[in-house]
Amino acid sequence: MKELIKKGKRITGKVRGKIGKNRGNSAPHEHENENGDERKGVSLGRNTIDSKNLWMWIAIILAGTLIFTQLFEVKIEIRQRGAQEGTEQTTSGTAVSDKEIANAVIPGSGVVLPVRWGDLGEKMVKNGIIDSVAFEKLYATRGGLSDGSKQLLYGKNNGNLKIDTQNSGVVLNLLWAFGLSNKNAILENGPMQDPKYGGAGRFASTGGWTLAKGNAMNYYSKYAFVSLTPEQQALVEKVSRNIYRPCCGNSVYFPDCNHGMAMLGLLELLASQGANETQMYATALKANSYWFPSTYVTIAKYFAKRGVAWNDVDPKEALGSLYSSASGYKQVLSEVEPVKSQGGGGGCGA
Repeated sequence: MKELIKKGKRITGKVRGKIGKNRGNSAPHEHENENGDERKGVSLGRNTIDSKNLWMWIAIILAGTLIFTQLFEVKIEIRQRGAQEGTEQTTSGTAVSDKEIANAVIPGSGVVLPVRWGDLGEKMVKNGIIDSVAFEKLYATRGGLSDGSKQLLYGKNNGNLKIDTQNSGVVLNLLWAFGLSNKNAILENGPMQDPKYGGAGRFASTGGWTLAKGNAMNYYSKYAFVSLTPEQQALVEKVSRNIYRPCCGNSVYFPDCNHGMAMLGLLELLASQGANETQMYATALKANSYWFPSTYVTIAKYFAKRGVAWNDVDPKEALGSLYSSASGYKQVLSEVEPVKSQGGGGGCGA
């Protein structure tokens, strides 16, 4: 207050001097009181009035904002100033980068799936399900098959499948061919055979398999590469109904695209080798993550925003229609920004 009064004296003093010069200093300043001081109360009173008006308007704005947010669906988010691009603030306030999330979802070193491949590649080549010449020609345009991929295609004693960002497309195609050709009741009695679709050969998962010798339907559910017990078949059917893929709205039980057919093949292998339901969901999530890397890193970002680390996410929940179907993922995108392309993956064709 003293500082304000002092400033007032200096300002009015200058004004008084100018006025005094104009009037020849013949009379006291018209705002001086009987003691010769300026009427400081006038200046201070004006500031007091302005201050009251300011607080009144602040109160009106806050009240209006509160009423507006109650009447309409408005979400106000306060973001940390200066936050780095490509980070997500968790509910605990911890910033997690997209890179950190990606490392958890699709490790660069890959993951080993708990399923033995054996000589399935060789068998499919031998029976014409895979035309090895066409297969290698396709991958010649993509840098060629690695030694590991050739081993999966031609080898007889392969161990567990390993999937990473480099071979995810090859693993997808091999499992697609297996899912298409292995004899299973889902292919013979499920939605693929519904007459309204005009036949099982009209889908991307069948007509789109162009790497066979001849028509892909010649191999549809034909070979008993692995046979399932009734209990194992029931488990495959149960799990397949709850695993979705972001490219469409169908579950694996309706494998109308390559991702669905490949996942069906993976579930059959898992069941035949003794995997339980929990293991099947966990393995399916790892495979889907490498087949749809950007999608699942974004879904993981969604969970991270809610304080749930990817390793703590229930695979069954993440693979369900709420997140992994096309419509479910669209809802996820309404709440988080998608991550930059993670590479890998692929479309619904070879």
